[in-house]
Amino acid sequence: LRVRARAARSSAAPVPAASVTEARAASGSRTRSVVPAIFRGEGWEGLAMPPGSLSPAMWALLGSAAERAIRNWPPELHGYAEPHEVEPSMRRICLTVRDALEGRRAELTDAESLRPLRPVLDALRSEFIAASREAPSRPDTAELLQLLAAMEGAQRLLDDTASERFAERLSGMDALNLVVEVAHDMRSPLGSILFLAERLRTGQSGPVDLVQERQLGLIYSAAFGLSSLASDVMELARGGARLIGPHPIAFSLGEIYSNVKSILLPMAEEKRLQLEFVGLEVDWRVGHPAALNRVILNLATNALKFTNEGKVVVAATPTSRTSVEFSVTDTGRGIPDSVLATLFDSFRRRVTDQSYAFSSAGLGLAICQKLIRAMGSELVVDTELEQGTRFSFVVDVPAAARM
Repeated sequence: LRVRARAARSSAAPVPAASVTEARAASGSRTRSVVPAIFRGEGWEGLAMPPGSLSPAMWALLGSAAERAIRNWPPELHGYAEPHEVEPSMRRICLTVRDALEGRRAELTDAESLRPLRPVLDALRSEFIAASREAPSRPDTAELLQLLAAMEGAQRLLDDTASERFAERLSGMDALNLVVEVAHDMRSPLGSILFLAERLRTGQSGPVDLVQERQLGLIYSAAFGLSSLASDVMELARGGARLIGPHPIAFSLGEIYSNVKSILLPMAEEKRLQLEFVGLEVDWRVGHPAALNRVILNLATNALKFTNEGKVVVAATPTSRTSVEFSVTDTGRGIPDSVLATLFDSFRRRVTDQSYAFSSAGLGLAICQKLIRAMGSELVVDTELEQGTRFSFVVDVPAAARM
């Protein structure tokens, strides 16, 4: 017995004195059992003894890593204000690792699944690896790999549980509210990005060269696209009831063109494409400028996205005394017949990652179609593979009184 005890002590990693306790075997003979102090605390009873597949020394190494992770926890991270607040989550992680070692699958309660457990597991794993490297005697490789594999199993459980909880919310009664909340929360930081990018691009915060101006324009375009997506989600969630104003107003088509051009020109220049605008002889019209701006911008953005050579032309052509046909024509790859059938669906799946889709969700064109229908028209598509695509619609926008 003394020989075995000495062998166990010589192979164990160093553990703080507070982490080691004396125990007596049932027979009355004295042995030394390595039990981390943290595993002897209240609520940690299930961790006092190592699993049958691990030596006490390896289990003590895990306990030491848990103590270090709690003690060194950065208070500003992941919602834990003080190190002691991490302890319940660390206990849950250690129990999950033990279950994985013993071939059981732990189930998290609703309260546990709401805690940020993944960063706690990451901290435990990092401290465990560090403790293994610092051990004066090399830990058993098979046990080391076994414990790391158990941590991977715990990670899969956390990932699966998070996915299940999120799927439950998306399929539950509050799914629509969740989507709207996410979209709403996106718009505030994106608005800040747009504001700062525009200030920088126009030189309000100091001079910028041409390269920087183009790069800031790309940042602005990308942020604007995300902001528009968030707005599309919110509008569709509301049923599209607020897509256009109740009454037509006077507007300048030239101003709409100028706004669209300022957003899209950096993208066109980056892809070396021509971006052309054809206006009207009578610029001031009466209609719904916000809706027109949104449709033209969306269609022109799509055209630039799927055109690699040539040009994109945004045009307005009178069809009667009061009606105007608006069109966006590109020299891109065209749209396959298989895509045309679902082109205006709000949500659709791509067949492959490389298949044609204006967005993974299809929100942009769905919103365009709703806007155009709200203005009393229909979006028409003419396309030819490897030749290009033309989107067009005709709306009533009579000339405004002299401004």
